[in-house]
Amino acid sequence: MLRTVIAMPLARTIGLLLVVSAAGGCASLAGVQERYVVCSYDQAWEASLDAVKDRSVIVKDKDKGLIETAWLEIPMPGRKYGALQRDLGDQSKDRSRVIVMLTRMNDVTKVSFIEERERWAFRGGSRLFGWAPTDPSEEVMTGVQHRLDARLKEQGCSRT
Repeated sequence: MLRTVIAMPLARTIGLLLVVSAAGGCASLAGVQERYVVCSYDQAWEASLDAVKDRSVIVKDKDKGLIETAWLEIPMPGRKYGALQRDLGDQSKDRSRVIVMLTRMNDVTKVSFIEERERWAFRGGSRLFGWAPTDPSEEVMTGVQHRLDARLKEQGCSRT
């Protein structure tokens, strides 16, 4: 009987953890932009490389359809932290990288991209500061989107 009483809360806890983990996985995909384009995979690949040309590319795997840029640190002057709204000074910064994924689909190529962004934040404990995830920048996402769309249009590709 005691074993059953202990097992039930444990089972509920494990179930709750699985639900929260699954929800977190879906939430991390929030902000992914997708394009379905009618053109060759090669044309979509070249357009995607051109869309991130303002950054250093560290992963360029055409067979897997993966383009990943290096982290780029961005100063964020004037950002405050904590209850007393203290100024971080020259430590106020974000870092950003862009990930582009291409998928071959018969006559269509799916191009997905997202900016992974982190901010330098007060964390407390033994590590006072560290990188913490934050929302993608609309400015960065819009820039990639416009460069990608313009390049695809130049190559005669159409969106579906």
